[in-house]
Amino acid sequence: MPATTYAVSGMSCGHCKATLTKAIGELDGVSGVEVDLDSGHVTVTSAAEPDDTVIAEVVDEAGYELTGRA
Repeated sequence: MPATTYAVSGMSCGHCKATLTKAIGELDGVSGVEVDLDSGHVTVTSAAEPDDTVIAEVVDEAGYELTGRA
């Protein structure tokens, strides 16, 4: 399964990690989400290539900003 890493700004704590893991993990086709607070990266594992626009919308709705692929 492909893994795609995104740069996300505004994450600073365990709550941030839990929020994004849950929000992105609920998307269709997503099988795993790894949030690295130190690097500001979120890695999404999915059955197919993820839709960057959909990921960005979910991140934005959660209160963070997707700044691009890492």
